[in-house]
Amino acid sequence: MNRRQALRNIGFGAGILVVGPSTLSLLQSCKNDPDYDWQPVFLSASHGFALKKIVDIIIPTTETPGAGDLNIAQFIDSYMNEVAGERRREAFLESADAFSSAFKNEYEKAHEEGNDEEFESIVKKYLKASPAEKEEYVKRNTETQDAQDPQPESEINADAGAYAYLTAVRDMAIWAWKNSEEIGENHLWYDPVPGEYIPCGPVEELGNGKAMSL
Repeated sequence: MNRRQALRNIGFGAGILVVGPSTLSLLQSCKNDPDYDWQPVFLSASHGFALKKIVDIIIPTTETPGAGDLNIAQFIDSYMNEVAGERRREAFLESADAFSSAFKNEYEKAHEEGNDEEFESIVKKYLKASPAEKEEYVKRNTETQDAQDPQPESEINADAGAYAYLTAVRDMAIWAWKNSEEIGENHLWYDPVPGEYIPCGPVEELGNGKAMSL
């Protein structure tokens, strides 16, 4: 898989997580500690700041815990550092840089200087883009240079890269949130010893409409 193909997969959210015991163990280790001052181990401090802002917008705290309550940003950073392959890590970093460029293009300042409203607006711009706009972003991410061109691939388009980054972060954040111990056991339909298959039955006795936690 080359760098451009890895970036394409990042944008589609396809295969973003290699799920195994190590991934689940890593997820459960990222529990919230109010006295813990998180410092990214894979991303730069600047990109870590942006990642926390983004996941808090995607999964805010409501009647259920949000991304910040469950240290979802910490999990994504650790996952990319400890589990993801080299090509995917490179593509993730490149798309994170593209998001920074897109933010600067949008607001004429670095994302470290951005406020909550600006982050919310730019996240919506890409994740709630029209189908035509999303198709264009994906097209830009799948373009390749001439195979005979000896020069390295050019820098990715800021808009296309930002869309790829936000799509990947959204997919990882939602997966991590749904599979966290807190959400699985206390907010979804949790049965540590699943019983027989019941095709029809009272909703009240079958999770009351909630998704089952795995």
